Amino acid sequence: MIAFTRRFTMGNKRKDVQLGFTEEPFPAHCHVCLIYDSQEQRQKIVSEYMAAGLRKGELVRYLTDTTATEQVHSWLLEMGVEIPAAEASGAFTIIRAEDGYCPGGRFEPREMIDKMVPRFEMAKKAGFSGTRSCGEMSWALRGIPGSNRLLEYEALLNSVTDPYPHTGMCQYDAHLFDGATLLKVLKVHPYMIAKGQIVRNPFYLRTEEFLERLDPEKQI
Repeated sequence: MIAFTRRFTMGNKRKDVQLGFTEEPFPAHCHVCLIYDSQEQRQKIVSEYMAAGLRKGELVRYLTDTTATEQVHSWLLEMGVEIPAAEASGAFTIIRAEDGYCPGGRFEPREMIDKMVPRFEMAKKAGFSGTRSCGEMSWALRGIPGSNRLLEYEALLNSVTDPYPHTGMCQYDAHLFDGATLLKVLKVHPYMIAKGQIVRNPFYLRTEEFLERLDPEKQI
């Protein structure tokens, strides 16, 4: 079973993270895109990603939209995660994606970004070695006010380079998002997962470049 010890110290100089589903190390601030059409492969990648974070003493959050909490629990149980212990320690939390991304009933990208570094500070003070999030992005298709600005948010995430280790995986169901939107999604993620392997994304555009080209009226 996975133990939930908090391993961060103020002198921690770690420069990379392990994502779980690959042995290759990645930068401590890693923004990854998972576009999937296979539920089996999605489960494997997502569960290994989250379990790896818990093994490293990170604060892990799962933002769910269409997946039941019990199903996410079952994924992690198969990975040897002690769910009650993880949740009791605060190391693992499942929240509704809509509540996480739109706490006031509206999606405000820059407001969300501004809250990130203070959250890192809270996690650091609590003794966690880093933060790790995994979000189902299908919530953005339901017409929530501001949700059309999703790509702006995704681009801005790449500007957060705080040295505290933080990783994010954005899940896009290829059966729900159209091809044109998915191509834009690729442009705002420096890393993408293809056939179970993570690769540097050849379509990626730097934050400034992407936002310069972005039509604020026509995002998704």
